[in-house]
Amino acid sequence: MKKIVVLVLILLILIISYLSYKDNLSTDKNILRDDKIECSINSKTVTISGNSMYPFFNSGEDVQALFNYYDCYDILRNDIVLYKYSGSSNLLIKFIKAIPGDKWNLEKTDNGYKIIVNDTPLLNSEGKTYLIPESSTKMIKLYTKDYPIIPIDTYLLLGNKTDGSMDSTSFGLISKKDIMAKVEKE
Repeated sequence: MKKIVVLVLILLILIISYLSYKDNLSTDKNILRDDKIECSINSKTVTISGNSMYPFFNSGEDVQALFNYYDCYDILRNDIVLYKYSGSSNLLIKFIKAIPGDKWNLEKTDNGYKIIVNDTPLLNSEGKTYLIPESSTKMIKLYTKDYPIIPIDTYLLLGNKTDGSMDSTSFGLISKKDIMAKVEKE
């Protein structure tokens, strides 16, 4: 009987300690997720190079990159991210335009293909419809055929140029593990 009482007391102490520890984690930089992984977000100023996000970002403009942000938070549609593309030594900056569970396809028009997500044509930051030329649709057509619903931990990544850039129109859907940071304008 004494052993049971001791074990119950130890268990209560552990529960109280855990709850106290969890309540003390309240800052943005250190949080405890449901899966009990401690997160640490590292902010770094990076300089935009290239014009695929113009006019939303200009080449030479500084932005804040929040590395490890997605260890703590979900990736949302229209987030701006830094992506590690295996064909480049530099990180690419792009918009997340479709997230897991989204239904997507291409719609042929006289001038090219619209990208449709959840029955709505995608628009860039200026409100212009993405219209991909026939000559640039080979890769993205394969993905829309094989994955009409965006799979878990997979994303559609686009620049701001409506005719495509070095983005999912060129290399297809991307994996969450290759998203390195969330980007915020300074």
